[in-house]
Amino acid sequence: MDKILRNKKAICIFIAPALIMFVLILIIPMFQMIYYSFCDYAALTPPTFVGLKNYQNLFFKDNTFKIALKNSIFFMIFSAVTQQIIGLLLAVLLTNIPKGRNVFKNIYYLPCVLSSAALGLLWAFLFNPRIGINQLLAKFGIEGPLWLMDSKGFIVLPMWVIAFVALWQYVGQNMMLYMAQITGISREVYEASYIDGASKVKAFRYITLPLVKPMMVTSLSLNCIGSLKFFDLVYNMTQGGPNHRTEVLATELYAEGFNYFKYGYASAISVILLVFCLLVTLLVKRVIKVETYEG
Repeated sequence: MDKILRNKKAICIFIAPALIMFVLILIIPMFQMIYYSFCDYAALTPPTFVGLKNYQNLFFKDNTFKIALKNSIFFMIFSAVTQQIIGLLLAVLLTNIPKGRNVFKNIYYLPCVLSSAALGLLWAFLFNPRIGINQLLAKFGIEGPLWLMDSKGFIVLPMWVIAFVALWQYVGQNMMLYMAQITGISREVYEASYIDGASKVKAFRYITLPLVKPMMVTSLSLNCIGSLKFFDLVYNMTQGGPNHRTEVLATELYAEGFNYFKYGYASAISVILLVFCLLVTLLVKRVIKVETYEG
């Protein structure tokens, strides 16, 4: 192995296929997208450079984009807070269950592996006022709300519904990440703390939390980026309605690019989405300080 690692030619041969794919599939399209964001580019016409016009229209003239930006930020914050807290608590509880751990783990993780498009259609069916949950509530004399059609409020009810569905679907992913980190903590550390008189709450605060911080950075970064790029549940449950009140950045990007064929405008939304993802990742790493522990 050491001989291979010293052979620069062998290293280049092994790295070349992945590097070529990375450049062709990610780097070149990304720079093309950045260039197109400064262009007036429709489906059948060549791109024409217009400078910052697309960005000016987005931030100063496009009310739908403002709604999409607000909803994406709300969705990111809601998902980050709820999925991290509930995922960590579930991980701690399941790692301390002597029997039936795998059963509960599979139950919580199962929604993560199911198709988001299929789940979106399923939940849209359940929240349909004519055939869904409202019909069940009506049998008890309760008039249910318009779960996916209410357009009142700063954050409309359909957006809260979608956020809770996403919580149900993806909390298992965060749980699995934290379980992997917690099971790697030596039981001797906990046993020593219990001998010294620490309760389980204090052991969680002073042992578990500091030692899961590296996974917290990874989980929170994936959570925030995934929330900003969120598309499938929103599209299948509301398609951005009613009256664009549940649009997020990804659905707005899709509509501008594939419904209206405004590729330059859609590219500008893509650049903003990319910048947001980078800023959020840097912010998470800056806020959560990870200490190095040596045993």
